[in-house]
Amino acid sequence: MIKKLLYIIIPIVFVFIIGDQFITNEDEEGTYVEEQSEMNYDYVLPKPGHTKKPVKNKINGIYAQAEKGKIPGVPFVLGETMEQEVTAKWGEPETKIEAESKDYSEYPSRNVHIGYQQDRIVDLRSYDKEELSDISLNDIEQTKGEADDIRYYRDDDFDQIILIYDVSEDFQLKLIFPNPTDDNPNPVIHHTSLVTLVDVDQLVVDEKINNMSLDEKIGQMLFSGISGTSVSDETISLITDYKIGGIILYADNMENPEQTVDLVNHLKVENSGNAFPMFIGTDQEGGDVSRLPGDIVPTPKASEIGTQNDSQFAYEIGTLLAWQLRAYGFNLDFAPVLDVNSNPDNPVIGDRAFSDNPNIVSELGTLTMKGLQSQQLIPVIKHFPGHGDTAVDSHLELPIADKKLDELNKLELVPFEYAIKNGADVIMIAHILLPALDPDYPSSMSKEIVTGLLREQLHYHGVIMTDDMTMEGITDHYEIGPASVEALKAGNDIILVAHEYQNIVAAFDAIKEAVEKGEIPEERIDESVYRIIELKQEYELNDEQIPPVDIDKLNESAEKILGK
Repeated sequence: MIKKLLYIIIPIVFVFIIGDQFITNEDEEGTYVEEQSEMNYDYVLPKPGHTKKPVKNKINGIYAQAEKGKIPGVPFVLGETMEQEVTAKWGEPETKIEAESKDYSEYPSRNVHIGYQQDRIVDLRSYDKEELSDISLNDIEQTKGEADDIRYYRDDDFDQIILIYDVSEDFQLKLIFPNPTDDNPNPVIHHTSLVTLVDVDQLVVDEKINNMSLDEKIGQMLFSGISGTSVSDETISLITDYKIGGIILYADNMENPEQTVDLVNHLKVENSGNAFPMFIGTDQEGGDVSRLPGDIVPTPKASEIGTQNDSQFAYEIGTLLAWQLRAYGFNLDFAPVLDVNSNPDNPVIGDRAFSDNPNIVSELGTLTMKGLQSQQLIPVIKHFPGHGDTAVDSHLELPIADKKLDELNKLELVPFEYAIKNGADVIMIAHILLPALDPDYPSSMSKEIVTGLLREQLHYHGVIMTDDMTMEGITDHYEIGPASVEALKAGNDIILVAHEYQNIVAAFDAIKEAVEKGEIPEERIDESVYRIIELKQEYELNDEQIPPVDIDKLNESAEKILGK
């Protein structure tokens, strides 16, 4: 009788213990179970000892390769191997596609797809059924534990679960399975994807900077003017010897559309042997400050846009300016003006400003900027920290503005802060003395203003450049060389020296001497060069030749926008 009771009691106790254990495990896996429940299927937890040793060894082998940036059977390394190396070894791919902002080369006969960014491998995908067909979802969980992340993908053809493992600081392994179902609760791998976590764009820029000489770095930080309407020996020297990063053209460099295009194309030819394309810019603000030659329909002054106060119109003016400039071969515009015209006696800003209302300047100026950007043309907003409330022209003498920071915050800085929040690429620093902020140096040479105010207070991370250092507001008080050094110390990335070959050479020599003496750390130079190269890459600058200007086509576009 006792024996019969034991036969009844023991199974009951056993069921109670197992049930308690099952509840405990479910609590421990709560997050994972919740993930799965969203997909409306029951995930079968792996059983201890279920994975066979050969399969476990295969999984560990995949992970060991992934830690090195590789996948089994493929000789290429993630983040290192370039596309040309792949084609040299494997030949041209059977298929090429673009997906997720990457270019993919497919080699179905090798069961491999390769993703590229900046011509460098960033994604290695294996579809090798012979290698993967015996590895199940349970096998992965049992061998490698819970995934670092779980994602899902579903379209008309696929319904997948993606287990993601961070195999190293640089690499992430994605294991893609069909979603478990009642009929197939433990599917096998569909494919694997090994991706890099490194910012490839940053990596490419870093490598380029590491391969640059000090002379090349300093050259990138100089934006120079040139003399004449054709490429002179001095201009060739600036490009080939000093490897300057940009050239500004003025009205006296441009006689007509044909000559201007020829000049720009010749500049590009001379630069084609350098590592990076040049910025080629001019002042095309609209109204009186319009440099492009030829019988093109003029664009309105900023003040006229401000009077109309039409957001869409401001944006379209930006696109129109960009079309005109790109047609002539330019990739950068020293516009729009974001100064607030708060002083009616101001001799230099006036109708170049959109308004005396900072909110109107903010909106219309930023939309003009966005219009330029939309057509892949770099805008330079100016003149930080605000030239609108000055009584003298910094081309002729150094203006002094008796304004405190709280006053600037309420008026002059408003448009710049708004533009920064909306993606300003380049900001030009004015030559103005603001004694309340820095009694010793004008704004273009002031660390308190360039770094303290613009970088730190307004959180601006783009390119900063000076206004022309040959303006009398600077040259009446400083020599070009020392002034350029102070401007870099202040935090500027680019020094604009718009006139005279010897001035550019003097700036170059002074900066180089300051670096070699340790007055400016080379790391500080690298920071600026990084921003410059990153911007050039973002806007895809190149040295390709441009065709003759189609004035009629430009004017048709202008008339549509201007309503003529």
